[in-house]
Amino acid sequence: MRVVNHIGEAEDVLQEAFLDAFCHLHTFKGQSTFGAWLKQIVVNKAINHLRQRKMQLVDIEGYGSDDQDIADDVPFDEEGLQMDVERVRKCIEQLPEGYRVVLSLYLFEGYDHEEIGEILGISESTSRTQYMRGKKKLLEMLRPL
Repeated sequence: MRVVNHIGEAEDVLQEAFLDAFCHLHTFKGQSTFGAWLKQIVVNKAINHLRQRKMQLVDIEGYGSDDQDIADDVPFDEEGLQMDVERVRKCIEQLPEGYRVVLSLYLFEGYDHEEIGEILGISESTSRTQYMRGKKKLLEMLRPL
């Protein structure tokens, strides 16, 4: 759900992932836990589903100096923010797809930016940029009114 952001599509992706895992159970070598192996299949299925939807990520390399707002060090009192889990989840769902996917892969799935870049077919710097912008946007959305 964090990756595809649609309940029906997430259910379809999960069902396809379970089917793939069942059909390829013989390839499980025990080099990781079964849960980690299955999670990897689900994440890959979700990302492939997004590719089929033609997710748009903008590569920022080569853009002019006016695009350097990503380096702004706007101080946020992250620890001072009092948020509940449901509010954070709803805000993440409202993020633009590129921000949401990179943020989810980095924060929740534990991928680094190099891996995210390879998975999504973008540069490592684009992954970092999407993450920084997504995090900034999320924190803005979570600010108390």
